[in-house]
Amino acid sequence: MMARADFALIALLLAAAPVAAADAPRLSLPIDCEPGKTCYIEDYVDADPGPGKRDFMCGLKSRENHRGTDIVLLSFDAMAAGVNVLAAAPGVVAATRDGVADQPVTPETRDKIKGRECGNAVRLDHGDGWQTLYCHMKRGSVQVRQGDTLDRGAVLGQVGLSGLTNVPHVHIGVLKDGEIVDPFNPEDRDSCGAATGTGLWDSAFAYDRAGLFTAGFSTAVPGFGAVKSGAARASTAKPDQPLVLYGHAFYAEPGDRLIFTAQGPDGEIFRHDITLDDPQAQLFRAYGRKAPPAGWPAGAYRGYVRLQRGQEVLALRHADITVAP
Repeated sequence: MMARADFALIALLLAAAPVAAADAPRLSLPIDCEPGKTCYIEDYVDADPGPGKRDFMCGLKSRENHRGTDIVLLSFDAMAAGVNVLAAAPGVVAATRDGVADQPVTPETRDKIKGRECGNAVRLDHGDGWQTLYCHMKRGSVQVRQGDTLDRGAVLGQVGLSGLTNVPHVHIGVLKDGEIVDPFNPEDRDSCGAATGTGLWDSAFAYDRAGLFTAGFSTAVPGFGAVKSGAARASTAKPDQPLVLYGHAFYAEPGDRLIFTAQGPDGEIFRHDITLDDPQAQLFRAYGRKAPPAGWPAGAYRGYVRLQRGQEVLALRHADITVAP
């Protein structure tokens, strides 16, 4: 179980502001994947000190009060197959937690994870007040114990779906004396429009402002207003209704592609690729299929919308819908 002190640490992780970095550990990728190929960075530390959100480049890739970096897998199948979470720097295990269920957060489950938003986790101490925190690991996968001394790249556990999340990913938080440091902008510089080197990372990670706000299923091609407001999203459908998957993108470039895939109880129901010839700052696209003559089989359906530039994955969102008999 995680030490009591770690709960206070998580509270700091959610509330502290970035600080200047000095003599920080150098960090390697905390997950066994290839950015842009088998994973991507979805959210960065929120650099806006007040209401609102912005990443270290003043882009849209953060969330209100987000205090870490989220590195996301491209599918739930990848999570099921097993992807290791790795120590980003040498250190000593300060605390661990395991036993939190792997399940997407819902309004009904949110109260149950209160105080355990980090899910199954490991906190490493790197000396001189520096720590890293690794969240949302798979239940039963944590394989280190408090007091263990670890090398860089040591396996901590596997990517899961525990805590406050609905997508398989690892959240890495970097702290100095209990306060958040953005590993992409440790000096807290005004870096809008220009990266500031590699930050705390051993190697630079490509940043692109393009991404996806959301994806969803509907039972008809929605209007843009309904997509932006969330009114287009359907959680259930009848067997005779169309299944339409939509994606809401931002800052895409000409030639980027939106790739739509969806699967149901009997396997894949569609796959479609749309090239964006003249994208706007925000746009949505949709693709779907009418119900087959016998109707859709009852059960769970999952769709993915992927924003891709050449062979590089810039963003991915998933959506779920249930066909009720």
